[in-house]
Amino acid sequence: MLDGGAAGLAEARLSNAKRLRQAGIVCPITLIRTPMLSQADDVVQVCETSYNTEISVISALAAAALRQNMVHGVILMVEMGDQREGINPQDLGDVAQRVVDLPGVALKGIGANFACLSGIAPTAAKMQALSALANDVEGQCGPFIETVSGGNSANLPWALEGRATGRINDLRLGEAILLGVDPVTGDQIGGMYRDAFTLVAEVIETDAKSVRPLVGSADHTLATIRLVPDISETTRIIFAIGHQDTDAVGLSMPAGTTLIGATSDHLIIGTNDATRCIGSEMRFGVNYSALMRAMAAPDTQVDLQNGGSGKNTRNAYGPSKHLALV
Repeated sequence: MLDGGAAGLAEARLSNAKRLRQAGIVCPITLIRTPMLSQADDVVQVCETSYNTEISVISALAAAALRQNMVHGVILMVEMGDQREGINPQDLGDVAQRVVDLPGVALKGIGANFACLSGIAPTAAKMQALSALANDVEGQCGPFIETVSGGNSANLPWALEGRATGRINDLRLGEAILLGVDPVTGDQIGGMYRDAFTLVAEVIETDAKSVRPLVGSADHTLATIRLVPDISETTRIIFAIGHQDTDAVGLSMPAGTTLIGATSDHLIIGTNDATRCIGSEMRFGVNYSALMRAMAAPDTQVDLQNGGSGKNTRNAYGPSKHLALV
């Protein structure tokens, strides 16, 4: 991402930010989830800036920064309709003033989130309102607002329309870069690839069984299972992955296969292809949810192919022969 022109890296989890530093990454890193109160010292040490909503946490960051003879940047998140995190717009000025008055921290900007919890898509009107809030904060508190973060990958179509963007000068892009899709519509973004990631799983069982609708089951979790729609003899294939490893519903099934269901450790698909054997592999496409879980799963071997020049493999928990993400 840095080689592609990103101005910095953003992380929601401090542990990942620490791993970036340990790997030699020296660019600015912003913590985009409100820090835990217990993390204040580490946040100041690892990240130049953090997104915040709670003055008690910001006060702890300020105290930690003073102990470390540093100034930590603060970006205040504003609630603009997604109903995830954020300060109510009418309270933003007062909170911003309290941040300005705290030694050890510096008010660097404001931001908002869209199309996550409530699926509220960003609009030009929302972006204008966020720009106006930046102006209001400057008028009330004085310091120039450097960063006005308009949201995530869902904002990219708006940003690329060619219209005036107002004060918005920052987007937190992940899904658009990694998977090449618009998170709101699922449409492919022009010039981007949708197959940069492939989940590879190994077959541990294959047999022919009648796949019938489950009737009268007391297990409420079965309501989410997708069933093969007929009762003919179908080859069932079981893979050594499950809910602990990925989001089964977020996998793209290869042609001629159907998702039957998944448990914590097993993925079951149905196919009319009876040639699959034990130990063979199948490749699946992933959406953002499936990719996120697979990248975080400790039993997933991650092979990063870099233009054919070599392989950078994450194998922190020992070898994993049955599941690879490439």
